[in-house]
Amino acid sequence: MMTNTAAPAGDVREFTARSMGGGLALVLGLLGAVAGAGLIALGVTADGTVMHASLIPAGVLLILVSVISMSGLNTVAPGEARVVQLFGRYRGTIRTDGLRWVNPLTSRETISTRVRNHETAVLKVNDAYGNPIELAAVVVWRVEDTARATFEVDDFTQFVETQTEAAVRHIAIEYPYDSHEEGGLSLRGNAEEITEKLALELHARVEAAGVRIIESRFTHLAYAPEIASAMLQRQQAGAVVAARKQIVEGAVGMVELALTRLAEEDIVDLDPERKAAMVSNLMVVLCGDRAAQPVVNAGTLYQ
Repeated sequence: MMTNTAAPAGDVREFTARSMGGGLALVLGLLGAVAGAGLIALGVTADGTVMHASLIPAGVLLILVSVISMSGLNTVAPGEARVVQLFGRYRGTIRTDGLRWVNPLTSRETISTRVRNHETAVLKVNDAYGNPIELAAVVVWRVEDTARATFEVDDFTQFVETQTEAAVRHIAIEYPYDSHEEGGLSLRGNAEEITEKLALELHARVEAAGVRIIESRFTHLAYAPEIASAMLQRQQAGAVVAARKQIVEGAVGMVELALTRLAEEDIVDLDPERKAAMVSNLMVVLCGDRAAQPVVNAGTLYQ
């Protein structure tokens, strides 16, 4: 039975930050800087002391305000987002690509929302029967909630990697490599079903980090080297038994068909003893590994 591995959900959820198109803000900032430089130039060339003392500080202040205002400009590329914070408080996320402007007093952290993949190293664990096996998996994922990815976990990339390894190990110990029971799930024989269970467990584990699992697959699955040869012999023996079983079933059907046709066509009348001998001979011929050597009977059927 699969245990509940979902981490407790926090209160932070992503929402859209207040922002505006950066083109207008850029133009206004440049105009302000130019106007401030003009005021300073007028103040330097002015004759009056009052004009000199008022225009230069005003120009410096206007330039300073323009520079601070333009520091709120952000370039957001496709597949990226900006997590906005103001004095430690989450103020939203910018996902609209292009040049955007927000409050220049805020801090903005870049979060990639592109699809990523993580492939685990080859892990050595014991399956449900206690046999040592080796397995590895690849997980395709992306950040769905930038707020939770930033504030709910310390490092969401490392968090996903660690939880992926933990989920793979948990799945491996829940199921055997090969099931000895009829209808039982196994890692090798039911790859699709086990992969779905792995995806569900991964989703529950990384939900706290605002991450969505797109796909997960096993990339390596094998017995550990110390038991690989023994398990290979076991698989070969099972294959031989299954093949023999099919051969015997086919031979029985062919013998039954031969006896039925002989009786229907009234070709020969066999007593129980000769019928048993015929069945024995046919089974030996049909089930033998080597070609049978025919013996020609020159006498009668009973001699």
